[in-house]
Amino acid sequence: MRLFVRNHERDVQGFILHLVNRNCPELRTADEGPRLERRTNLTVPVLVVPLVEREPMLDQAFATVTKEFAATGVSLVLGELHTLDEAVLVFQHGGKTTFLRAKARHLSPMGAGFFQLGMRLISILTPSDYPGLAELADRF
Repeated sequence: MRLFVRNHERDVQGFILHLVNRNCPELRTADEGPRLERRTNLTVPVLVVPLVEREPMLDQAFATVTKEFAATGVSLVLGELHTLDEAVLVFQHGGKTTFLRAKARHLSPMGAGFFQLGMRLISILTPSDYPGLAELADRF
């Protein structure tokens, strides 16, 4: 056994520790200060339907995942750049579909072509508000 052999497991542990320290919301507050409202890390699929002048652009809808939730907002992970001001977010849970109107608050690059889009949740919509949404959600 060699006395001075590089410990690869320790290298991996150091990398993971560094990655978590830089990206974990609970640890980030030490650098940035406390946030006004708590966030909860939760990854669930969501369908995003851009709204233009309050009309859903069904042909521009795309699926993505959430990153974290707050009482009045959600952040989404985008695999490509989407610039939108408002959208309908379609969530499916427990056999039920929920439509939420949301307004974009910030768009931040995450690296490797990914972006984080912060959305403020404005209201719950009913399927009758936008009849085409229900049909689109059924395919989701």
